[in-house]
Amino acid sequence: MFTKDLQPLSIQVLSSEKAQRMAEFFSFLGDANRLRILSLLAEKEFCVSDLAATLDMSESAVSHQLRNLRAMRLVNYRKQGRRVFYRLHDNHVLHLYQAVAEHLDEKDEG
Repeated sequence: MFTKDLQPLSIQVLSSEKAQRMAEFFSFLGDANRLRILSLLAEKEFCVSDLAATLDMSESAVSHQLRNLRAMRLVNYRKQGRRVFYRLHDNHVLHLYQAVAEHLDEKDEG
């Protein structure tokens, strides 16, 4: 309820449906292995075997996480011969990753 002196603000309130989708998205990112994969893909594209070796994970585990990341439209891929290279889906994903990393770095400093 508004008092007489306050006028209703013309702001958009996040819909319940969108809030739920966003909560699921952020919950999905709450996995350390997925974030480690994203951290590498923020630098350049990788194939599954290189990701697995770099992260000391099995190729099967990396493939599973990449399937999940693809389903959430966070990564996509391209085929080159028999190899499949993964990269971040778009700059939105990169900016989100960078913003969170920067925020945590600032928190550690202060």
